[in-house]
Amino acid sequence: MLRFAPSPTGDMHIGNLRAAIFNYIIALQKKDTFLLRIEDTDIERNIEGKEKDIMFLLTLFGIKWDKFIFQSENFPKHRQLAEYLISKNKAFYCYCTKGFLDKKREEAKEQKRAFRYDDSWAELEKDTNKNPVIRLRGASSDISFKDSIKGELTFKNDEIDSFVIIKENGIPTYNFACAIDDMLFDIDCIIRGEDHVSNTPKQILVHRGLDYNKDIEFAHLPIILNDEGKKMSKRDSASSVQWLLDSGYLPQAILNYLVLLGNKTPCEVFTLKECVEWFRLENVAKAPAKFDINKLKFLNREHFKLLNEQDLAVLLGYKDSSIGALAKIYLQEASTLNELRDKIDRIFAKKSLIIQDEFKAEFGDEVVILQQEILSLENVEKLSYDEFKDILIKATNLKGKKFFKPLRFLLSGSDHGPEICDLFAVVKYYLKDIVRS
Repeated sequence: MLRFAPSPTGDMHIGNLRAAIFNYIIALQKKDTFLLRIEDTDIERNIEGKEKDIMFLLTLFGIKWDKFIFQSENFPKHRQLAEYLISKNKAFYCYCTKGFLDKKREEAKEQKRAFRYDDSWAELEKDTNKNPVIRLRGASSDISFKDSIKGELTFKNDEIDSFVIIKENGIPTYNFACAIDDMLFDIDCIIRGEDHVSNTPKQILVHRGLDYNKDIEFAHLPIILNDEGKKMSKRDSASSVQWLLDSGYLPQAILNYLVLLGNKTPCEVFTLKECVEWFRLENVAKAPAKFDINKLKFLNREHFKLLNEQDLAVLLGYKDSSIGALAKIYLQEASTLNELRDKIDRIFAKKSLIIQDEFKAEFGDEVVILQQEILSLENVEKLSYDEFKDILIKATNLKGKKFFKPLRFLLSGSDHGPEICDLFAVVKYYLKDIVRS
């Protein structure tokens, strides 16, 4: 079984989405069960209803789960297994207060050494602290595991001291709850961000403490960098999946880009279904990859081209498939749904509302003349562009830019854009609506 385990504490990051996509692809390849687990152990930071946003986004990206759970449903089991570890002397109660531990950390800092918890501290404050935590005993030997992306990784035993598994309020810590739930659901492949690398030996230690020796495949995905070469954070707008969607990027293009990012793929443009045929974790680069918004724009245009005209029209808020054909003409200069929608909306907007002062001063009279002639024409949809153009030139005596610039404005709502003949082939069916004042 594979799983995606987001926390309901904020908007989904593109790194989280990439992990979800990779886990789902592997699940499909193995014809295995895919679990969606909402890791809600951080009670204070949980956002009510956030799991619905997560589920909506996953569905939008074509990711379907077979099972769904809240991690909090397993709190009783977490506590039970923590008590079992105590009974086996593999875990113990620790009465150290925050103030005591902060003092020890400061001492380690002053002595320029790494802070390590000392098991002998466990009961020093037993008489004053009535709310102990439970700690799992640290590693007695080195912990190694194979990472499908990073290769063999080893953590020295002195790097993993006794760590908290149940907090003073009785809630399990992330590492403990995660390890237990992976065990309970028989997870055999874990794909997640490389910020979890240091968590993996702790989770392995939990499994060993419970004599759970399943050989789990791990893969830690390299971080995604911003334009400055730093890890993408919430400050980077493009790090938010919702921001990308709101900006007009298609889910299928975002998915395409996140699979392509730092990966060896047989082609640049592909669908989720196609990924299942050739995706391999071993082809993902070890090094971090820089997020390139221009590459995403390119892929977005390519996926617009793959859409049928009816679907594209609906995305733009129109019913007629010919509007989809019109939008595809604008893919020469527009990359997102928002940009396309703006182009199409300007075509159908009242021209008197969008004409610019500068344009009006130079070509305003010509716009009115052409507008009147176009509105007087009959059976325009039967005309070719050359016939349409010749009729207007003859009727108005306008030539050169005095003719073509006002005509472009009336047909498109802009003074630049695709070839007028290409636009006319589609807009002639709506011409009188388009040129109205």
